[in-house]
Amino acid sequence: MAPAGISTSSSITLHVNGEKYTLPVDHRTTLLDALRERLDLTGTKKGCDQGQCGACTVLVDGRRAVSCLQLAVAAEGREITTIEGVADGDTLHPLQEAFVELDGFQCGYCTPGQICSALGVLQEHAAGWPSAATEDVRPEAGPPPLTPEEIRERMSGNLCRCGAYVSIVRAVAQAAENTKEQVA
Repeated sequence: MAPAGISTSSSITLHVNGEKYTLPVDHRTTLLDALRERLDLTGTKKGCDQGQCGACTVLVDGRRAVSCLQLAVAAEGREITTIEGVADGDTLHPLQEAFVELDGFQCGYCTPGQICSALGVLQEHAAGWPSAATEDVRPEAGPPPLTPEEIRERMSGNLCRCGAYVSIVRAVAQAAENTKEQVA
């Protein structure tokens, strides 16, 4: 219990999928719980609630974040993208299309986190960020080839209990190729 005169809740504004939401939250509320329970954005899944499985992965200011470990108050004013904000209306993102086409999911529980994480992976790779699997990390070497080994390493924070890893890697690789072709 908080000492007299010290508030343990406040009103915050979250920028989620291009929309602003103002809501009162307890300061201990995680971003995951605010998204699911307060904003009814249930695409983001609660898996382990310990940051170990990646099912709750969202993008915060374009970077991957496990929302079960981030407090909602810490996300105030930042741009949050959940799986509900990935598609453009009824048009799926190339990554979503690749997951569907290549069966990058089985039960689908981890898929929202996998897709949000893969979006972060593609952005990190395009920016030239190395991974633990990158052989040549010199800046002048440029982005490494997005090999299956690179994709597996970069996606290693997202678990799939059904074991759809082979299809997930293929889907990320295909989306990377399709995105590269669209930019060219």
